Parts: sequence; structure tokens; C-alpha cells
Amino acid sequence: MPASSIDLATHPLTHWDGPLGLPDFARIGDGDFGPLFDAALAAHEAEIAAIAGNLEAPTVENTLAALERAGDALDRISSIFWCRAGAHTNEAIQRLEREIAPKMSRHYSAISMNKRLFARIDDLYGRRAELGLDAETLRVLEKSWKGFVRSGARLAPDGKKRLAAISEELASLGTTFGQNVLADESEWSLILDDGDLDGLPDFLRDAMAQAAEARGQKGRYAVTLSRSIYEPFTTYSTRRDLREQAWKAFIRRGENGGEHDNGKVVARTLALRAEKAKLLGYASFAALKLDNTMAKTAENVHALLDPVWQKALSKADSDRQGLQRLAAASGSNEPIAGWDWRFWQEKLRAEKYAFDEAELKPYFQLDRIIEACFDVAGRLFGLSFDEQQGITAWHEDVRIFKVRRRDGSDLGLFLADYFARPSKRSGAWMSALQSSHKLGDGAAPIIYNIMNFAKAPAGEPSLLSIDEAKTLFHEFGHALHGMLTEATWPSVSGTAVSRDFVELPSQLYEHWLTVPQVLEKHALHHRTGAPMPRELLEKMLAARTFGAGFATVEFTSSALVDMAYHARPDAPGDPLAFEAETLQRLEMPDAIAMRHRTPHFQHVFAGDGYSAGYYSYMWSEVLDADAFKAFEETGDVFDPELAERLRANIYAAGDTRDPEALYTAFRGRLPSPEAMMEKRGL
Repeated sequence: MPASSIDLATHPLTHWDGPLGLPDFARIGDGDFGPLFDAALAAHEAEIAAIAGNLEAPTVENTLAALERAGDALDRISSIFWCRAGAHTNEAIQRLEREIAPKMSRHYSAISMNKRLFARIDDLYGRRAELGLDAETLRVLEKSWKGFVRSGARLAPDGKKRLAAISEELASLGTTFGQNVLADESEWSLILDDGDLDGLPDFLRDAMAQAAEARGQKGRYAVTLSRSIYEPFTTYSTRRDLREQAWKAFIRRGENGGEHDNGKVVARTLALRAEKAKLLGYASFAALKLDNTMAKTAENVHALLDPVWQKALSKADSDRQGLQRLAAASGSNEPIAGWDWRFWQEKLRAEKYAFDEAELKPYFQLDRIIEACFDVAGRLFGLSFDEQQGITAWHEDVRIFKVRRRDGSDLGLFLADYFARPSKRSGAWMSALQSSHKLGDGAAPIIYNIMNFAKAPAGEPSLLSIDEAKTLFHEFGHALHGMLTEATWPSVSGTAVSRDFVELPSQLYEHWLTVPQVLEKHALHHRTGAPMPRELLEKMLAARTFGAGFATVEFTSSALVDMAYHARPDAPGDPLAFEAETLQRLEMPDAIAMRHRTPHFQHVFAGDGYSAGYYSYMWSEVLDADAFKAFEETGDVFDPELAERLRANIYAAGDTRDPEALYTAFRGRLPSPEAMMEKRGL
């Protein structure tokens, strides 16, 4: 169907007339996306041309607001497509993704380099002091102007052309990187039989049986590269040889040679990023990316990461000695290797705290943890969640909830897709089919969470590890950030904040999972319904910082390598050799791998969202530890007055004010790292 014959006002991809204002997914086919993208891109181009060509003097309404309202049809089709590309892809979607990513890059490069459009924004920016703008509108204008400049609006024609070409190639490389990782993850499995399962708890055997059946191996068991299977397998399996196979496959995702190898993709990506930074007048790509963050400079990032790294190394070395002692006492003379650490660490936990993670699993039912998320949101922010049945989404596993405010009025929709499958990329994330704002007619939030939990057999509840339960709370914290926003302007709404502030609402929300009254109410045994015994609860809480050395080395090494790649003025010729050299300089323990090695570091290379920005999780952790301490200091972790300040200044504020001002309005001061160090047990 030619794009010119498509009616964007009626097509189900762009006119959402399904239940509750959702897209009618039942009427959307894979073949619809290509022609609709072309039509929506053309419509957006026409809108931009009209704004840029307006003969009237620039005003906030005819330029800034018009620019923010433009592209509604493109936003709608994009939100559905990128959801499908991440959560339920196939060959047709992946082929389209490779075509659409560079096409979208060209489109937005043309907008950001539109001379007449920038002249109108530049005119408003030059007169901003005399326009009588409210604080939010002034911030939007300043961000818009800086965005044009950072996208090359002031470059000479040759520079603009080169920058657009760089951005287009980077978009293609990011798509290729992500698809290569997904291919390695979905194609690899270790198929086992009953005799290979020594040490594995029932919940893991059930999940592996489901995974094997999904791969045409009914009656057998599959180790996959989903963390929900890989991590417990390497924790409990007594078969060191099988743990080694799984560990090596996991850390070598994207580094297996052939068409799915990411080595050249990474090298080219880093070279283009360095060139882009230089073209825009920055000393490095890190300088470019950090210019609009709380951290501001790589030096400030290192001021946070370096002391944490040294403490983590010391803690990990102490822990390794304990693991080696335990292994030797059990008759193993082999040095602790990467495939041994989780196994012996769990044994040490059992020795030190008289319980293991498997004892917790029966109390962390997926449905109960979802209820706990909703319960906390109700107690803090007055929200309620009502599940809607019989509505088709992008996959049959997707659950849909209507969200209401304290007074019973509708707030928006929350969708959740919890289970791993070969058509879904790994990890967990939050995004929006529709972001909330108040500009013009406004829009209600339609927010979704994606997880990769192991699906239980039919009739059995899906059980989570404590880390998976924290992940669920984490992503729901992002969802609340998107749902509770009260920003007027779309570009500063919800999670559209600086990268090192965006993780605060999510990481902070994790704290309420382990609040005793939450666990006592929702951590119920999946067979008996009995609450977690007080003794087990106390052991779990006492062991919260157990394994801190391993976990902190895993994370911080990833953040330091990310920064090392991007803080230099040029790109390393061999990124994997540079990774190895950087880790050697950092004295990385041989038995611990980066949480995300370069060939599968999707945060950094499947797009540039967290490039020179993976540190932001720890930056936000300083904030979240200090923020929760504020609740603890009141003696009531649901203190109503403090919860309202949290809602107003963090979850509802978006990027309407500077992050430091927002945090100070909530807490009364800026934080220091001490609370974070204490939280991590360092």
C-alpha cells in the first residue's frame, strides 16, 4: 500500500480505538509498519515545514508548542513498533528494524539541522528574558535550543551533512548490535537430562523443563542465557563442568565469531562517537554526553566510582578467601573460577546465615510481589490498580491494569509483560505506549514494564528470587515516574530527565520490597499461604549486604570500562583488547566478570542511551539511599508528609526543574555517598 493512500486518522496503528484507548492490536499486522512509517514520516515533515515556514513572528505557541505537538502519528506507530521489536520480535520485525532505524535517524537529523526552524527557536531563546515565561516553559525553551545546538544546528553545511551520516550509521549499528545479542541468546541452550540436575531446586527444574519444551525438547531440561535460569543454575548445580559451559556461553554473548559477532560493530561505534564529539566541539564523547547531566564531567564520575571500586576490590578479595576455604574443606583444590563464585557464595551464605536463597523462593510468588508493588504505591501515593480481562495486547502474556487516583478518578493504564521467551530481548525495562502531558488536549499515561522471568508450568505459580523481586520493584518505580508526572510539556514529562537522575525513582522504590510489614503481608508461601517465618525474614534482612564485593565489582567494572571507552579523545582500534587492558589496570579479579561485557553491553551499544552513562545507576544510588534514609529517620517508611514531598518533587516533577533543585526540595539538602556505602555493606 503506497504511503500516499494511507489515512493516518483511521488506521489502527495511528488511531487507537481499542478498549480503554489502547491500540487495537488484533487489527495490526507486521506488514502494516513499513507503509505506515513512510506515511507518518511524511506527515511529520509537512508539519515541520509549516512551522519553519510560518511567516508570522515566532511565539511560544506557533513555534515551541507547535514543535512539541507535531509528529503525533509518528509517535504512535513508533511506540508500538519499538515495543514489538524488544518484547515480541520476529524476522519481519527485525528486517524492518534494520530499515527503519537509519530512516528515523535521517528524519530527526533533518529536523535538528533545519535552518529556518532553528532560527525561530533561536529567536525565542534570544528574547526569553522578555517573554514572561513560567519556569517550566523557560526550561523547555532552553532545553530545545541546546538540543538543536548539540545536534549540529550551528555547523557549516559540510559538518551538518557529516553529522547526519554519523547519526544514521550509529542507528544502524545499534540495531545490529542488539539483534546479534538476541541471536546468541536465543540460539544457545544446554539441553540436560535427569542425571544432570544434581543440586537444582524444584523451581529451577520446572523452569528448565518449560524452556526445553519451548525448544522442542519435551521431557528434558534446558539451561538458557536468560538470567532467570542462568544465574540460579550456576548457583545450585553441583556439576562444575556444566556450570563452566553456561558461564562461558553467558560472558561470550556477541563474541562468538560469524555473522553475530559484535567486535567490529563496537569498534565502528566508538570511532563514530569520537568523531561526532569532535565535530560538535567536545574533547570526548563522554564530555558531550555528560554536559547535560548532574555529574557534568568524567572527573566527577570517577570521584564517585574510584573509591567505591577500591572498597569493592578489598571486599571481594576477602570474600574470595572465604569461598576458597569452603571449597577446600569440601575437597576441591581448584582455584575459585568465574563459574564457581555463585555456587560457593551460596554455600557460604548458608553457613554464615543458616539459610540459602532457595528457602526464600517459595515466598516470592510473582502475583504476590505484583500485589506488593501496588500496595506500596497505594500507601505512598494513593493509587489503585484494577486488572482488565479479555483485552488483546502484543502477546497473550501481557496483563493490563487500569490505574486510579486516591479520589477514584482515572489516571492511566499500566501494562506488564513478565515472562521470558525467545522472541524477547533479555533484561528488564519500562517504556510508554503513550507518555503523559498537559499540553493542548493533553494525554493520559499508558506505561508498560517488560521482564524476563521464568514461566512456571501450567497451574503452578511463578516464583521469583529476591533479586528478581527487586527488579520488578525497580521497573515499577520507573513506571510510577511515568504515570505520576504532572508536567505540561511532553519533552520534560515523566522519565525525560537527565540520565543520572532517571534511576532515582526506580532504585528508591526497591527499598520498600524489604520493609518488614510489606514482606509480612505479601511474602506468603505459595502452597500453605503462611507468611515468611520471622526467623527467615530476619536472616534475609541480616544477609542483605552479603556478596556485596562480588555485586559491586560486577557493576562498577562495567561502569569504569564504559567511561574508559568514551572519555578518551579517540577510539581504541581493538575494543576487546582495550577492555582487557582496562580491567588489568583496574586489577579486576580473574574470577569475576563484568556484569555486562563489551560484546553484549546493550545499555551502551544497542543505542547510546547509557553510553558514558552506566555510572548513573550508582550516582542515583547515592540519591536513593539518602532518600530512603529520610523515611527511616521519621520512624514511618510510609510517612504521609514525606511521601507527598516525594511525589511532588521526584515522581511528578519530570524535568520541569533542575534535578539538584528537585532533590533539595524533597530532602532539604543534597546527599553524600555515606548512605550508599552503608547500604552496600562497603
